[in-house]
Amino acid sequence: MTLIHEQQVERTLDTLVARFYGAKGTRIEAWVFDDEKSRRTAEAILAATGVDAKFRSAYKPLLHFLLEEVDLEDLSALHIVYPVHQACPKNRFLLEAYPLAGLVGAARPTFEAGSDDAFYVVKLTTKDGRIGTHKVFAPNRLHTDFIGETLLSPTGWLNLDGETGERLETDYELLFSSAVEAVAAHDWGATEPYFDELNIAVTLPAEDRRLAVGEEVVSLREALHEDFYFTLLEIFQKKSGRPIGDRGLQPGQIIPEIRQGETISVRIETRPLWTSEAVAEPQRLASAVSPVAVAQIRRELAAIDGVAFEARSRTGHPVEARYHAGGDKPVIISGGQHANETTGIVGALRAAQTLSSRPNAHFVISPLENPDGYQVHWRLRAENPLHMHHAARYTALGDDLEYRSGKDLFEKAIRIEAERLSGAKLHVNLHGYPSHEWTRPLSGYVPRTFAMWTVPKGFFLIMRHHAEWTAQAEIVIDRVSRHLAAIPGLVAYNAAQIRLFETHAGETGFRIINGFPCLISIDDRHTVPLTLITEYPDETIYGPAFVQGHTAQMETVLSAYEAMQMIEEPAQASGPAA
Repeated sequence: MTLIHEQQVERTLDTLVARFYGAKGTRIEAWVFDDEKSRRTAEAILAATGVDAKFRSAYKPLLHFLLEEVDLEDLSALHIVYPVHQACPKNRFLLEAYPLAGLVGAARPTFEAGSDDAFYVVKLTTKDGRIGTHKVFAPNRLHTDFIGETLLSPTGWLNLDGETGERLETDYELLFSSAVEAVAAHDWGATEPYFDELNIAVTLPAEDRRLAVGEEVVSLREALHEDFYFTLLEIFQKKSGRPIGDRGLQPGQIIPEIRQGETISVRIETRPLWTSEAVAEPQRLASAVSPVAVAQIRRELAAIDGVAFEARSRTGHPVEARYHAGGDKPVIISGGQHANETTGIVGALRAAQTLSSRPNAHFVISPLENPDGYQVHWRLRAENPLHMHHAARYTALGDDLEYRSGKDLFEKAIRIEAERLSGAKLHVNLHGYPSHEWTRPLSGYVPRTFAMWTVPKGFFLIMRHHAEWTAQAEIVIDRVSRHLAAIPGLVAYNAAQIRLFETHAGETGFRIINGFPCLISIDDRHTVPLTLITEYPDETIYGPAFVQGHTAQMETVLSAYEAMQMIEEPAQASGPAA
Protein backbone atom coordinates (compact mmCIF):
# COMPACT_ATOMS: atom_id res chain seq x y z
CA MET A 1 0.00 0.00 0.00
CA THR A 2 1.10 3.55 -0.72
CA LEU A 3 -0.49 6.50 1.06
CA ILE A 4 -1.22 9.29 -1.42
CA HIS A 5 -3.17 11.77 0.68
CA GLU A 6 -4.80 12.05 4.10
CA GLN A 7 -6.78 14.97 5.48
CA GLN A 8 -9.45 15.90 7.99
CA VAL A 9 -11.42 19.04 7.14
CA GLU A 10 -13.09 21.27 9.69
CA ARG A 11 -16.83 21.23 9.22
CA THR A 12 -18.16 24.43 7.70
CA LEU A 13 -21.25 24.43 9.91
CA ASP A 14 -19.05 24.16 13.01
CA THR A 15 -16.87 27.03 11.78
CA LEU A 16 -19.90 29.25 11.18
CA VAL A 17 -21.44 28.43 14.55
CA ALA A 18 -18.16 29.21 16.32
CA ARG A 19 -17.69 32.44 14.35
CA PHE A 20 -21.16 33.87 15.07
CA TYR A 21 -21.94 32.28 18.43
CA GLY A 22 -23.20 35.00 20.77
CA ALA A 23 -23.25 37.72 18.09
CA LYS A 24 -26.72 38.79 19.19
CA GLY A 25 -28.76 40.62 16.56
CA THR A 26 -26.66 39.31 13.65
CA ARG A 27 -28.55 37.89 10.68
CA ILE A 28 -26.72 35.36 8.56
CA GLU A 29 -27.72 33.27 5.58
CA ALA A 30 -25.38 30.56 4.31
CA TRP A 31 -25.50 27.89 1.62
CA VAL A 32 -23.60 24.71 2.54
CA PHE A 33 -23.36 21.06 1.49
CA ASP A 34 -25.12 19.51 4.49
CA ASP A 35 -28.31 17.58 5.13
CA GLU A 36 -31.37 19.30 6.58
CA LYS A 37 -31.01 17.79 10.05
CA SER A 38 -27.48 19.16 10.46
CA ARG A 39 -28.45 22.60 9.14
CA ARG A 40 -31.46 22.89 11.47
CA THR A 41 -29.32 21.87 14.46
CA ALA A 42 -26.76 24.59 13.69
CA GLU A 43 -29.54 27.16 13.32
CA ALA A 44 -30.97 26.23 16.71
CA ILE A 45 -27.59 26.58 18.43
CA LEU A 46 -27.15 30.09 17.08
CA ALA A 47 -30.78 31.05 17.73
CA ALA A 48 -30.26 30.29 21.41
CA THR A 49 -27.64 33.09 21.49
CA GLY A 50 -29.77 35.63 19.63
CA VAL A 51 -28.41 35.02 16.13
CA ASP A 52 -30.89 34.77 13.26
CA ALA A 53 -29.29 32.09 11.10
CA LYS A 54 -30.62 30.34 8.02
CA PHE A 55 -28.56 27.53 6.55
CA ARG A 56 -29.67 26.46 3.10
CA SER A 57 -28.55 23.69 0.78
CA ALA A 58 -25.98 24.62 -1.87
CA TYR A 59 -26.89 21.35 -3.61
CA LYS A 60 -30.19 21.57 -5.53
CA PRO A 61 -31.22 24.80 -3.74
CA LEU A 62 -34.65 25.20 -5.36
CA LEU A 63 -35.68 21.63 -4.56
CA HIS A 64 -34.59 22.02 -0.93
CA PHE A 65 -36.34 25.39 -0.59
CA LEU A 66 -39.63 23.85 -1.72
CA LEU A 67 -39.20 20.69 0.37
CA GLU A 68 -38.21 22.55 3.52
CA GLU A 69 -40.08 25.85 3.39
CA VAL A 70 -43.25 25.26 1.35
CA ASP A 71 -46.30 23.10 1.99
CA LEU A 72 -46.39 21.32 -1.35
CA GLU A 73 -49.70 19.64 -0.49
CA ASP A 74 -51.38 23.06 -0.28
CA LEU A 75 -50.40 24.22 -3.77
CA SER A 76 -52.82 24.52 -6.67
CA ALA A 77 -50.24 26.02 -9.07
CA LEU A 78 -46.51 26.56 -9.24
CA HIS A 79 -44.63 28.63 -11.81
CA ILE A 80 -40.84 28.72 -11.84
CA VAL A 81 -38.61 31.03 -13.84
CA TYR A 82 -35.21 29.34 -13.75
CA PRO A 83 -31.76 30.89 -14.22
CA VAL A 84 -29.86 30.64 -17.50
CA HIS A 85 -26.09 31.09 -17.50
CA GLN A 86 -23.95 31.37 -20.62
CA ALA A 87 -21.29 29.03 -19.15
CA CYS A 88 -23.55 25.97 -18.97
CA PRO A 89 -26.35 24.25 -20.93
CA LYS A 90 -29.57 26.27 -21.05
CA ASN A 91 -31.47 23.57 -19.12
CA ARG A 92 -28.84 23.17 -16.36
CA PHE A 93 -30.89 24.87 -13.64
CA LEU A 94 -34.08 23.19 -14.85
CA LEU A 95 -32.31 19.86 -14.34
CA GLU A 96 -31.31 20.92 -10.82
CA ALA A 97 -35.01 21.32 -10.00
CA TYR A 98 -35.57 17.61 -10.78
CA PRO A 99 -37.73 15.76 -9.72
CA LEU A 100 -39.93 18.63 -8.54
CA ALA A 101 -42.58 18.01 -11.21
CA GLY A 102 -43.20 14.60 -9.66
CA LEU A 103 -43.55 15.90 -6.10
CA VAL A 104 -46.36 18.45 -6.36
CA GLY A 105 -49.24 16.27 -7.51
CA ALA A 106 -52.11 18.14 -9.10
CA ALA A 107 -50.30 21.49 -8.92
CA ARG A 108 -48.55 20.66 -12.22
CA PRO A 109 -45.65 23.12 -12.19
CA THR A 110 -44.75 25.22 -15.21
CA PHE A 111 -41.22 26.31 -16.03
CA GLU A 112 -39.85 29.26 -17.96
CA ALA A 113 -36.28 30.18 -18.88
CA GLY A 114 -35.34 33.50 -17.28
CA SER A 115 -32.80 36.24 -17.86
CA ASP A 116 -31.17 36.06 -14.42
CA ASP A 117 -28.15 33.78 -14.05
CA ALA A 118 -28.28 33.16 -10.28
CA PHE A 119 -31.88 33.26 -9.02
CA TYR A 120 -35.02 31.21 -9.46
CA VAL A 121 -38.27 33.20 -9.26
CA VAL A 122 -41.01 31.05 -7.77
CA LYS A 123 -44.70 31.95 -7.94
CA LEU A 124 -46.83 29.83 -5.58
CA THR A 125 -50.62 29.64 -5.67
CA THR A 126 -52.31 27.90 -2.76
CA LYS A 127 -55.57 26.00 -2.93
CA ASP A 128 -57.42 28.91 -1.30
CA GLY A 129 -56.13 31.32 -3.96
CA ARG A 130 -53.30 33.06 -2.11
CA ILE A 131 -50.32 33.96 -4.31
CA GLY A 132 -46.75 34.38 -3.14
CA THR A 133 -43.53 35.08 -5.02
CA HIS A 134 -40.05 34.10 -3.82
CA LYS A 135 -36.53 34.58 -5.16
CA VAL A 136 -34.36 31.52 -4.54
CA PHE A 137 -30.61 31.98 -4.82
CA ALA A 138 -28.57 29.28 -6.58
CA PRO A 139 -24.91 30.00 -5.70
CA ASN A 140 -22.41 28.85 -8.32
CA ARG A 141 -18.81 29.59 -9.22
CA LEU A 142 -17.13 29.79 -12.59
CA HIS A 143 -13.88 27.84 -12.42
CA THR A 144 -11.30 25.90 -14.39
CA ASP A 145 -11.39 22.24 -13.46
CA PHE A 146 -8.60 19.67 -13.20
CA ILE A 147 -8.46 18.96 -16.93
CA GLY A 148 -8.55 22.62 -17.97
CA GLU A 149 -12.27 22.89 -18.77
CA THR A 150 -14.30 25.93 -17.66
CA LEU A 151 -17.31 24.91 -15.59
CA LEU A 152 -20.09 26.49 -13.57
CA SER A 153 -20.51 24.49 -10.37
CA PRO A 154 -22.61 24.81 -7.20
CA THR A 155 -20.69 26.36 -4.31
CA GLY A 156 -21.11 27.61 -0.75
CA TRP A 157 -22.13 31.19 -0.02
CA LEU A 158 -22.41 33.53 2.97
CA ASN A 159 -24.63 36.62 3.36
CA LEU A 160 -24.42 38.86 6.43
CA ASP A 161 -27.26 41.15 7.52
CA GLY A 162 -28.87 41.10 4.08
CA GLU A 163 -25.76 42.13 2.14
CA THR A 164 -24.95 40.52 -1.22
CA GLY A 165 -22.37 38.26 0.35
CA GLU A 166 -19.54 36.21 -1.11
CA ARG A 167 -18.49 32.73 -2.02
CA LEU A 168 -17.79 30.41 0.91
CA GLU A 169 -15.50 27.48 0.13
CA THR A 170 -17.18 24.69 2.04
CA ASP A 171 -15.76 21.57 3.64
CA TYR A 172 -17.32 19.46 0.85
CA GLU A 173 -15.55 21.44 -1.86
CA LEU A 174 -12.22 21.63 -0.03
CA LEU A 175 -12.13 17.91 0.70
CA PHE A 176 -12.75 17.13 -2.96
CA SER A 177 -10.34 19.63 -4.49
CA SER A 178 -7.42 18.86 -2.18
CA ALA A 179 -7.85 15.12 -2.69
CA VAL A 180 -7.98 15.35 -6.49
CA GLU A 181 -5.00 17.71 -6.52
CA ALA A 182 -2.98 15.16 -4.51
CA VAL A 183 -3.79 12.37 -6.97
CA ALA A 184 -3.00 14.59 -9.97
CA ALA A 185 0.36 15.59 -8.47
CA HIS A 186 1.50 12.05 -7.62
CA ASP A 187 4.10 10.32 -9.81
CA TRP A 188 2.21 7.40 -11.34
CA GLY A 189 4.88 6.39 -13.82
CA ALA A 190 4.27 6.04 -17.53
CA THR A 191 2.72 2.58 -17.89
CA GLU A 192 -0.90 1.52 -17.59
CA PRO A 193 -2.25 0.23 -15.29
CA TYR A 194 -0.83 2.75 -12.80
CA PHE A 195 -2.08 0.85 -9.73
CA ASP A 196 -4.14 -2.16 -8.71
CA GLU A 197 -6.75 -0.36 -6.58
CA LEU A 198 -6.79 3.37 -5.88
CA ASN A 199 -8.95 3.66 -2.80
CA ILE A 200 -10.57 6.95 -1.76
CA ALA A 201 -11.99 6.46 1.76
CA VAL A 202 -14.20 9.36 2.85
CA THR A 203 -16.36 9.98 5.89
CA LEU A 204 -19.10 12.58 5.60
CA PRO A 205 -21.80 13.47 8.17
CA ALA A 206 -24.68 13.59 5.70
CA GLU A 207 -27.85 11.52 5.65
CA ASP A 208 -29.59 10.57 2.41
CA ARG A 209 -33.12 11.80 1.77
CA ARG A 210 -35.57 9.57 -0.08
CA LEU A 211 -38.12 11.40 -2.21
CA ALA A 212 -41.67 10.31 -3.01
CA VAL A 213 -40.91 9.85 -6.71
CA GLY A 214 -39.83 6.44 -7.97
CA GLU A 215 -36.33 5.61 -6.73
CA GLU A 216 -35.28 9.23 -6.30
CA VAL A 217 -32.96 10.12 -3.44
CA VAL A 218 -30.93 13.21 -2.57
CA SER A 219 -27.51 12.02 -1.45
CA LEU A 220 -24.44 14.18 -0.95
CA ARG A 221 -22.42 11.02 -0.34
CA GLU A 222 -23.50 9.38 -3.59
CA ALA A 223 -22.84 12.59 -5.52
CA LEU A 224 -19.33 12.74 -4.04
CA HIS A 225 -18.65 9.12 -5.06
CA GLU A 226 -19.65 9.93 -8.63
CA ASP A 227 -17.61 13.13 -8.78
CA PHE A 228 -14.51 11.50 -7.35
CA TYR A 229 -14.72 8.48 -9.64
CA PHE A 230 -15.25 10.29 -12.92
CA THR A 231 -12.93 13.20 -12.10
CA LEU A 232 -10.09 10.79 -11.37
CA LEU A 233 -10.84 8.87 -14.57
CA GLU A 234 -10.52 12.17 -16.43
CA ILE A 235 -7.23 12.95 -14.66
CA PHE A 236 -5.78 9.67 -15.90
CA GLN A 237 -7.31 10.04 -19.37
CA LYS A 238 -5.49 13.36 -19.67
CA LYS A 239 -2.26 11.89 -18.27
CA SER A 240 -2.37 9.07 -20.83
CA GLY A 241 -2.99 11.48 -23.71
CA ARG A 242 -6.40 9.98 -24.42
CA PRO A 243 -9.57 11.95 -25.16
CA ILE A 244 -11.79 12.74 -22.18
CA GLY A 245 -14.36 9.97 -21.90
CA ASP A 246 -12.12 7.36 -23.57
CA ARG A 247 -13.27 3.95 -22.30
CA GLY A 248 -10.12 2.10 -23.31
CA LEU A 249 -8.03 3.71 -20.55
CA GLN A 250 -6.62 1.10 -18.13
CA PRO A 251 -5.52 3.02 -15.01
CA GLY A 252 -6.46 0.28 -12.55
CA GLN A 253 -9.51 0.13 -10.31
CA ILE A 254 -10.62 3.48 -8.83
CA ILE A 255 -12.87 2.90 -5.80
CA PRO A 256 -14.32 5.79 -3.76
CA GLU A 257 -15.89 4.52 -0.54
CA ILE A 258 -18.01 7.34 0.90
CA ARG A 259 -19.27 6.45 4.36
CA GLN A 260 -21.44 8.30 6.81
CA GLY A 261 -19.42 9.43 9.83
CA GLU A 262 -19.03 12.19 12.39
CA THR A 263 -15.94 13.75 10.82
CA ILE A 264 -15.17 15.02 7.33
CA SER A 265 -12.08 13.17 6.25
CA VAL A 266 -10.38 11.52 3.31
CA ARG A 267 -7.61 8.94 2.96
CA ILE A 268 -6.30 7.97 -0.47
CA GLU A 269 -4.01 4.99 -0.90
CA THR A 270 -3.15 2.26 -3.34
CA ARG A 271 -4.18 -1.26 -2.38
CA PRO A 272 -3.89 -4.78 -3.82
CA LEU A 273 -6.67 -5.95 -6.11
CA TRP A 274 -9.92 -6.94 -4.44
CA THR A 275 -10.32 -10.69 -4.98
CA SER A 276 -12.90 -11.67 -2.35
CA GLU A 277 -16.18 -13.16 -3.49
CA ALA A 278 -19.39 -12.10 -1.75
CA VAL A 279 -21.62 -14.81 -0.29
CA ALA A 280 -25.41 -14.64 -0.11
CA GLU A 281 -28.38 -16.96 0.23
CA PRO A 282 -29.65 -18.25 -3.11
CA GLN A 283 -32.91 -16.86 -4.50
CA ARG A 284 -35.44 -18.30 -6.91
CA LEU A 285 -34.44 -16.55 -10.12
CA ALA A 286 -37.96 -15.70 -11.28
CA SER A 287 -38.67 -13.87 -8.02
CA ALA A 288 -35.17 -12.59 -7.13
CA VAL A 289 -35.53 -9.26 -5.32
CA SER A 290 -31.85 -8.27 -5.37
CA PRO A 291 -28.64 -9.14 -7.24
CA VAL A 292 -27.72 -12.82 -6.97
CA ALA A 293 -24.35 -14.05 -5.75
CA VAL A 294 -21.72 -15.37 -8.16
CA ALA A 295 -21.97 -18.86 -6.70
CA GLN A 296 -25.62 -18.98 -7.70
CA ILE A 297 -24.85 -17.57 -11.16
CA ARG A 298 -22.41 -20.44 -11.65
CA ARG A 299 -24.96 -23.04 -10.55
CA GLU A 300 -27.70 -21.61 -12.75
CA LEU A 301 -25.37 -21.52 -15.72
CA ALA A 302 -24.18 -25.08 -15.12
CA ALA A 303 -27.79 -26.27 -15.32
CA ILE A 304 -27.99 -25.15 -18.97
CA ASP A 305 -27.00 -27.86 -21.45
CA GLY A 306 -24.15 -26.99 -23.74
CA VAL A 307 -20.44 -26.59 -24.24
CA ALA A 308 -18.82 -24.76 -21.33
CA PHE A 309 -16.10 -22.21 -22.09
CA GLU A 310 -14.56 -19.35 -20.18
CA ALA A 311 -12.19 -16.42 -20.08
CA ARG A 312 -10.38 -14.92 -17.09
CA SER A 313 -10.52 -11.48 -15.53
CA ARG A 314 -7.52 -9.48 -14.33
CA THR A 315 -7.94 -10.89 -10.81
CA GLY A 316 -8.29 -14.44 -12.14
CA HIS A 317 -12.06 -14.73 -11.69
CA PRO A 318 -13.63 -16.92 -14.38
CA VAL A 319 -15.95 -15.40 -16.98
CA GLU A 320 -18.16 -18.39 -17.72
CA ALA A 321 -20.40 -19.13 -20.70
CA ARG A 322 -22.37 -21.93 -22.35
CA TYR A 323 -22.87 -22.69 -26.04
CA HIS A 324 -26.19 -24.50 -26.53
CA ALA A 325 -26.22 -25.76 -30.13
CA GLY A 326 -29.42 -26.36 -32.10
CA GLY A 327 -31.15 -25.98 -35.43
CA ASP A 328 -32.42 -22.40 -34.94
CA LYS A 329 -30.59 -19.27 -35.99
CA PRO A 330 -28.10 -18.60 -33.19
CA VAL A 331 -28.24 -15.64 -30.80
CA ILE A 332 -25.66 -14.43 -28.27
CA ILE A 333 -27.02 -13.35 -24.87
CA SER A 334 -24.83 -11.42 -22.42
CA GLY A 335 -25.15 -9.47 -19.20
CA GLY A 336 -22.99 -7.74 -16.62
CA GLN A 337 -20.64 -5.84 -18.95
CA HIS A 338 -21.18 -2.94 -16.55
CA ALA A 339 -21.35 -4.74 -13.24
CA ASN A 340 -23.55 -2.26 -11.35
CA GLU A 341 -26.32 -2.93 -13.89
CA THR A 342 -27.72 -6.09 -12.36
CA THR A 343 -31.17 -6.90 -13.78
CA GLY A 344 -29.58 -8.03 -17.04
CA ILE A 345 -27.60 -10.74 -15.28
CA VAL A 346 -30.74 -12.36 -13.86
CA GLY A 347 -32.73 -11.70 -17.04
CA ALA A 348 -30.06 -13.36 -19.21
CA LEU A 349 -30.07 -16.50 -17.07
CA ARG A 350 -33.86 -16.69 -16.99
CA ALA A 351 -34.06 -16.31 -20.78
CA ALA A 352 -31.37 -18.93 -21.43
CA GLN A 353 -33.03 -21.41 -19.11
CA THR A 354 -36.35 -20.90 -20.90
CA LEU A 355 -34.75 -21.32 -24.32
CA SER A 356 -32.78 -24.41 -23.32
CA SER A 357 -36.02 -26.35 -22.80
CA ARG A 358 -37.13 -25.69 -26.39
CA PRO A 359 -36.27 -28.02 -29.27
CA ASN A 360 -33.74 -26.58 -31.75
CA ALA A 361 -32.77 -23.68 -29.47
CA HIS A 362 -29.41 -22.25 -30.50
CA PHE A 363 -27.66 -19.65 -28.35
CA VAL A 364 -24.66 -18.61 -26.30
CA ILE A 365 -25.17 -17.30 -22.77
CA SER A 366 -22.52 -15.35 -20.83
CA PRO A 367 -24.47 -13.80 -17.93
CA LEU A 368 -21.64 -12.04 -16.06
CA GLU A 369 -18.94 -10.56 -18.27
CA ASN A 370 -17.32 -8.40 -15.58
CA PRO A 371 -16.89 -10.46 -12.39
CA ASP A 372 -14.26 -8.12 -10.89
CA GLY A 373 -16.58 -5.13 -11.09
CA TYR A 374 -19.42 -7.27 -9.73
CA GLN A 375 -17.50 -8.05 -6.54
CA VAL A 376 -16.75 -4.35 -6.06
CA HIS A 377 -20.47 -3.67 -6.45
CA TRP A 378 -21.28 -6.12 -3.66
CA ARG A 379 -18.58 -4.57 -1.49
CA LEU A 380 -19.91 -1.03 -1.99
CA ARG A 381 -23.57 -1.98 -1.59
CA ALA A 382 -22.86 -3.31 1.90
CA GLU A 383 -22.41 0.28 3.08
CA ASN A 384 -24.71 2.15 0.67
CA PRO A 385 -27.22 -0.19 -1.02
CA LEU A 386 -29.17 2.66 -2.64
CA HIS A 387 -26.22 4.33 -4.36
CA MET A 388 -25.35 3.87 -8.05
CA HIS A 389 -21.70 2.94 -7.47
CA HIS A 390 -20.27 3.63 -10.90
CA ALA A 391 -16.87 2.59 -9.54
CA ALA A 392 -18.15 -0.95 -10.13
CA ARG A 393 -19.03 -0.18 -13.75
CA TYR A 394 -15.70 -1.09 -15.34
CA THR A 395 -13.19 -3.90 -14.92
CA ALA A 396 -10.24 -4.25 -12.53
CA LEU A 397 -8.12 -2.74 -15.31
CA GLY A 398 -10.36 0.32 -15.15
CA ASP A 399 -11.65 0.02 -18.72
CA ASP A 400 -14.92 -0.84 -20.41
CA LEU A 401 -14.27 -4.37 -21.68
CA GLU A 402 -16.14 -3.72 -24.94
CA TYR A 403 -13.50 -1.15 -25.94
CA ARG A 404 -10.52 -3.38 -25.19
CA SER A 405 -8.12 -4.39 -27.94
CA GLY A 406 -4.67 -5.94 -28.19
CA LYS A 407 -3.36 -9.32 -27.09
CA ASP A 408 -4.50 -9.33 -23.43
CA LEU A 409 -8.25 -9.45 -23.89
CA PHE A 410 -9.12 -11.02 -20.51
CA GLU A 411 -12.95 -10.75 -20.17
CA LYS A 412 -13.51 -9.71 -23.77
CA ALA A 413 -12.19 -13.07 -24.97
CA ILE A 414 -15.57 -14.55 -24.01
CA ARG A 415 -17.26 -12.54 -26.77
CA ILE A 416 -14.72 -13.51 -29.39
CA GLU A 417 -15.22 -17.19 -28.58
CA ALA A 418 -19.02 -16.83 -28.47
CA GLU A 419 -18.99 -15.42 -32.00
CA ARG A 420 -16.59 -18.12 -33.24
CA LEU A 421 -18.62 -20.99 -31.80
CA SER A 422 -22.06 -19.79 -32.79
CA GLY A 423 -21.70 -17.64 -35.90
CA ALA A 424 -24.56 -15.58 -34.49
CA LYS A 425 -25.85 -12.54 -36.36
CA LEU A 426 -27.61 -11.08 -33.31
CA HIS A 427 -26.12 -10.21 -29.93
CA VAL A 428 -28.58 -9.22 -27.18
CA ASN A 429 -26.47 -7.27 -24.68
CA LEU A 430 -28.41 -6.53 -21.47
CA HIS A 431 -27.62 -3.27 -19.68
CA GLY A 432 -29.07 -0.89 -17.14
CA TYR A 433 -28.60 2.72 -16.07
CA PRO A 434 -29.39 4.90 -13.02
CA SER A 435 -32.92 4.62 -11.66
CA HIS A 436 -32.58 8.05 -10.07
CA GLU A 437 -30.81 11.30 -10.89
CA TRP A 438 -27.06 11.14 -11.50
CA THR A 439 -25.04 14.30 -10.79
CA ARG A 440 -21.49 15.60 -10.40
CA PRO A 441 -22.11 18.73 -8.29
CA LEU A 442 -18.49 19.90 -8.07
CA SER A 443 -17.81 19.46 -11.79
CA GLY A 444 -20.58 21.34 -13.54
CA TYR A 445 -23.44 19.27 -12.08
CA VAL A 446 -24.30 17.29 -15.25
CA PRO A 447 -22.06 14.21 -15.71
CA ARG A 448 -19.59 15.03 -18.47
CA THR A 449 -19.87 12.73 -21.54
CA PHE A 450 -22.89 11.04 -19.89
CA ALA A 451 -25.45 13.87 -20.06
CA MET A 452 -28.10 11.68 -21.69
CA TRP A 453 -28.07 9.37 -18.66
CA THR A 454 -28.51 11.95 -15.91
CA VAL A 455 -32.30 11.43 -15.49
CA PRO A 456 -34.22 8.15 -16.06
CA LYS A 457 -36.38 7.89 -19.17
CA GLY A 458 -37.89 4.42 -18.86
CA PHE A 459 -36.84 1.07 -20.34
CA PHE A 460 -35.34 1.81 -23.72
CA LEU A 461 -33.66 -0.08 -26.52
CA ILE A 462 -30.58 0.65 -28.60
CA MET A 463 -30.03 -1.15 -31.90
CA ARG A 464 -26.64 -0.91 -33.58
CA HIS A 465 -26.44 -2.54 -36.97
CA HIS A 466 -24.32 -2.89 -40.07
CA ALA A 467 -25.52 -0.81 -43.02
CA GLU A 468 -26.86 -3.74 -45.02
CA TRP A 469 -28.92 -4.94 -42.02
CA THR A 470 -31.05 -1.77 -41.70
CA ALA A 471 -34.36 -3.41 -42.60
CA GLN A 472 -33.72 -6.37 -40.29
CA ALA A 473 -32.83 -4.03 -37.41
CA GLU A 474 -36.15 -2.21 -37.78
CA ILE A 475 -38.07 -5.49 -37.83
CA VAL A 476 -36.38 -6.77 -34.67
CA ILE A 477 -37.02 -3.52 -32.79
CA ASP A 478 -40.66 -3.44 -33.86
CA ARG A 479 -41.32 -7.03 -32.81
CA VAL A 480 -39.46 -6.72 -29.52
CA SER A 481 -41.19 -3.48 -28.54
CA ARG A 482 -44.60 -4.90 -29.48
CA HIS A 483 -43.94 -7.89 -27.26
CA LEU A 484 -42.76 -5.72 -24.35
CA ALA A 485 -45.80 -3.44 -24.70
CA ALA A 486 -48.00 -6.39 -23.74
CA ILE A 487 -46.32 -6.67 -20.31
CA PRO A 488 -48.77 -5.12 -17.82
CA GLY A 489 -47.68 -1.72 -16.57
CA LEU A 490 -44.46 -1.42 -18.55
CA VAL A 491 -45.65 1.16 -21.11
CA ALA A 492 -47.24 3.22 -18.31
CA TYR A 493 -43.97 3.00 -16.36
CA ASN A 494 -42.11 4.32 -19.41
CA ALA A 495 -44.64 7.10 -19.99
CA ALA A 496 -44.40 8.37 -16.40
CA GLN A 497 -40.60 8.55 -16.49
CA ILE A 498 -40.57 10.15 -19.93
CA ARG A 499 -43.01 12.86 -18.80
CA LEU A 500 -40.79 13.74 -15.87
CA PHE A 501 -37.68 13.61 -18.07
CA GLU A 502 -39.18 15.92 -20.70
CA THR A 503 -40.30 18.42 -18.05
CA HIS A 504 -36.82 18.76 -16.56
CA ALA A 505 -34.48 17.83 -19.41
CA GLY A 506 -36.32 18.41 -22.67
CA GLU A 507 -36.83 16.01 -25.57
CA THR A 508 -35.39 12.52 -25.13
CA GLY A 509 -33.94 12.48 -28.64
CA PHE A 510 -35.28 8.94 -29.08
CA ARG A 511 -37.89 7.51 -31.41
CA ILE A 512 -40.85 6.16 -29.48
CA ILE A 513 -41.78 2.77 -30.97
CA ASN A 514 -44.77 0.98 -29.47
CA GLY A 515 -44.33 2.95 -26.26
CA PHE A 516 -40.57 2.41 -25.94
CA PRO A 517 -37.80 4.94 -26.51
CA CYS A 518 -35.49 3.51 -29.19
CA LEU A 519 -32.21 4.58 -30.71
CA ILE A 520 -31.36 2.82 -33.99
CA SER A 521 -28.12 3.56 -35.81
CA ILE A 522 -25.66 2.21 -38.33
CA ASP A 523 -22.58 1.20 -36.37
CA ASP A 524 -19.73 -1.05 -37.43
CA ARG A 525 -17.97 -1.27 -34.05
CA HIS A 526 -19.34 -4.79 -33.54
CA THR A 527 -18.45 -7.78 -35.69
CA VAL A 528 -21.96 -9.19 -35.16
CA PRO A 529 -24.21 -7.32 -37.63
CA LEU A 530 -27.11 -6.77 -35.17
CA THR A 531 -26.50 -5.71 -31.56
CA LEU A 532 -29.56 -5.06 -29.43
CA ILE A 533 -28.70 -3.24 -26.20
CA THR A 534 -31.26 -2.92 -23.44
CA GLU A 535 -31.21 -0.04 -20.96
CA TYR A 536 -33.37 -0.66 -17.90
CA PRO A 537 -33.26 1.94 -15.08
CA ASP A 538 -32.05 -0.63 -12.57
CA GLU A 539 -29.16 0.83 -10.60
CA THR A 540 -30.28 0.73 -6.92
CA ILE A 541 -33.64 -1.04 -7.36
CA TYR A 542 -34.81 -3.90 -5.14
CA GLY A 543 -37.96 -5.86 -4.35
CA PRO A 544 -40.84 -5.85 -6.87
CA ALA A 545 -39.04 -3.19 -8.95
CA PHE A 546 -36.08 -5.56 -9.36
CA VAL A 547 -38.39 -8.43 -10.37
CA GLN A 548 -40.07 -6.19 -12.95
CA GLY A 549 -36.65 -5.22 -14.26
CA HIS A 550 -35.21 -8.69 -14.81
CA THR A 551 -38.53 -9.92 -16.19
CA ALA A 552 -38.44 -7.16 -18.81
CA GLN A 553 -34.85 -8.12 -19.64
CA MET A 554 -35.81 -11.79 -20.03
CA GLU A 555 -38.79 -10.98 -22.24
CA THR A 556 -36.58 -8.80 -24.43
CA VAL A 557 -34.21 -11.71 -25.05
CA LEU A 558 -37.03 -14.16 -25.79
CA SER A 559 -38.79 -11.79 -28.20
CA ALA A 560 -35.54 -10.85 -29.94
CA TYR A 561 -34.70 -14.54 -30.32
CA GLU A 562 -38.12 -15.19 -31.91
CA ALA A 563 -37.76 -12.18 -34.18
CA MET A 564 -34.38 -13.42 -35.37
CA GLN A 565 -35.92 -16.72 -36.43
CA MET A 566 -38.44 -14.90 -38.63
CA ILE A 567 -36.21 -12.50 -40.56
CA GLU A 568 -34.23 -13.18 -43.71
CA GLU A 569 -30.60 -12.20 -43.89
CA PRO A 570 -29.76 -9.53 -46.45
CA ALA A 571 -28.60 -10.99 -49.74
CA GLN A 572 -25.40 -8.95 -49.69
CA ALA A 573 -24.54 -9.81 -46.09
CA SER A 574 -21.11 -11.22 -45.54
CA GLY A 575 -19.58 -13.02 -42.61
CA PRO A 576 -18.23 -11.31 -39.51
CA ALA A 577 -15.69 -8.59 -40.13
CA ALA A 578 -12.10 -9.41 -39.37
